[in-house]
Amino acid sequence: MEENQGGRSEVDHYARYVGEAGLPIRFDDLNTDALHRWGIDADTAARSLYVQRGGVIVSGVPAFVLLWSQMPRYRLLARFVGLPGIRQVASVAYDHVFAPVLYRRHRGRQARNQHIG
Repeated sequence: MEENQGGRSEVDHYARYVGEAGLPIRFDDLNTDALHRWGIDADTAARSLYVQRGGVIVSGVPAFVLLWSQMPRYRLLARFVGLPGIRQVASVAYDHVFAPVLYRRHRGRQARNQHIG
């Protein structure tokens, strides 16, 4: 399973947990040529969480559910968010509130880094 996303602190948290637990999950940096394997550009990758498993890419809440289901600490959360009704509400909240906020933060970090560099 592979994962790619623009929200660094959350991804870093998951990466630390996966490393400590020895789970077979790899995190690709959206700022590298790893995106060519994904078939998406860096801006698209920064707009949502993307998870790839078995050659299939999913994004948004379904990606969280897939990622969490592979992580023992998060399996109960994956089951809950995956429930009918909950999944739809979570998807609307993520797609229209959380993902846009995270994307704006990402763009702000990019702008600050370009201004400094």
